[in-house]
Amino acid sequence: MPELSMTLSPCPMCSRWESDADLRIAELEHSYVILNRDQFFPGYTLLFSKTHVTELFHLDRRVRGELMEEISRVAEALFATFRPDKINYELLGNMVPHMHWHLVPRFASEPLWPRPIWAEPHDDVLLTPEAYRQAIERIREALA
Repeated sequence: MPELSMTLSPCPMCSRWESDADLRIAELEHSYVILNRDQFFPGYTLLFSKTHVTELFHLDRRVRGELMEEISRVAEALFATFRPDKINYELLGNMVPHMHWHLVPRFASEPLWPRPIWAEPHDDVLLTPEAYRQAIERIREALA
């Protein structure tokens, strides 16, 4: 099936690369990767498709496979950087209908372990600009 470009206006994910420029980790062939502003879960990263689609099957087989390799590559970099007990991969899209993954390093020592990250509300953990920059650089080094 050919790629579909579905325009839902406005799509917060379509503009996220620009609006969260300070959180950019990498631009890959089929996706953008940014650090999530809320770092309650250290290393919480978002990877979103460059093409505005809502479902994996909207992408042709080659692009879908290459995108999955990008997701794996970013997850491996997060694992190398943060040494979690597990990486969670969330692809939902119910609230933001643009294909994106929540890649979340998880630790057995955290308060919500082993439940999903949305199991209960938490206060956002916001970092200093320097702390964001350092985390981004560490992930970029692991991606190289």
